[in-house]
Amino acid sequence: MKLAILSRSLRAYSTQRLKAAALDRGHQVKVLDTLRFGIDLSSPEPDLMFRGRPLSAYDAVLPRIGNSVTYFGTAVVRQFEQMDVYTPNTAAGIMNSRDKLRASQILSRHGIDQPATVFVRNRGEVAKAIDMVGGAPVVIKLLEGTQGIGVILAPTKKVAEAIIETLHGTNQQVLIQRFVEESKGKDVRALVVGDRVVAAMRRRAQGDEFRSNVHRGGTVEEVTLSEEYAETAVRAARIMGLHVAGVDMLEGENGPLVMEVNSSPGLEGIERATGLDVAGAIVDYIADQAGFPDIDVRQRLAVSTGYGVAEIAVFAGSDMVGQSIEDSGLLAKDLQVLTLHRGASVFPNPADGKVLEEGDRLLCFGKLENMRALIPARSSRPKRVRKLPKDALPEPTAAGGTVDPAGDDAVDSGARD
Repeated sequence: MKLAILSRSLRAYSTQRLKAAALDRGHQVKVLDTLRFGIDLSSPEPDLMFRGRPLSAYDAVLPRIGNSVTYFGTAVVRQFEQMDVYTPNTAAGIMNSRDKLRASQILSRHGIDQPATVFVRNRGEVAKAIDMVGGAPVVIKLLEGTQGIGVILAPTKKVAEAIIETLHGTNQQVLIQRFVEESKGKDVRALVVGDRVVAAMRRRAQGDEFRSNVHRGGTVEEVTLSEEYAETAVRAARIMGLHVAGVDMLEGENGPLVMEVNSSPGLEGIERATGLDVAGAIVDYIADQAGFPDIDVRQRLAVSTGYGVAEIAVFAGSDMVGQSIEDSGLLAKDLQVLTLHRGASVFPNPADGKVLEEGDRLLCFGKLENMRALIPARSSRPKRVRKLPKDALPEPTAAGGTVDPAGDDAVDSGARD
């Protein structure tokens, strides 16, 4: 295959190892500076320019997008996607993982265990938020940070409030997170490639440092993950939309707690700790998948008028409970079940004889009108626009302003909603 590696650090260990692994396997490979691209939106077909010239054809692209160029970098990756070039990490997946709040929201929606986390912006809510995660000490995280930068351990509630107030004063957004004391300054990184963990290491903080990042002086050692930890890592990566990812987990009392899913994991620490050819595993996976570029399924399926994708929940009391997909009437309603979600398990393209249970969630494609009938009725909403009440509009004043009917204050006529 012909592979493009997007990276601004041509001499970085990870970039050099990926390039060498591709060459060793007989592939053509080029390392392309992310910022030297131009996105061509004037042509009949999606296209890219590189250093002012049309980009030659590639079978696959591996993004190594740095934090400082996330917006432009993901735009370039998105254009590759529009050109049907395979990428193991889509633009959406990279954006999901880069924003810590967005990542936590997505993982929480799918039942991935994380340290208790709260996000607030109002100063008056900070103290309550600290109590909600279990009280001090707490970990304060900037929404966009890497290599342990922007992660602070506040030993007391007053210190935490002072730090958060200061960061808010500089327009920084922060997460307030429970300090998992039982982890004792260590965590586990699992390197996920496709549907498996290809390597894992335990990182330990040094001295009084609680951050175990290698860039903060942490030490690393190879570790064999239990099935629970491996499954959690793979599921977290897939939920984020990533096929190559470093998943960082704390070893909590009740099992793995996912801290972060990294879309551009460094390879030096984990290759040195394990002695495994992680770069080669990534290249092999991309070569196997290069003929199957990721597409926006919802966008493609919603092109036909009246058809779309929706999730149907099998709720308590539903006629579908205990019925097979075929007997449930879904197929008769011109609805195709794409995947069935049952707790933490996913059944892609389930057989027509699959029996439905309470709590199942069905991702379906078909006629939207037929799917609406299967969704529980919500509070009724009026179909027509009501007439404006007579006293809804403020009365005009002689000065050209208006008078609020609820009070005597004049409203500036220059104000805009």
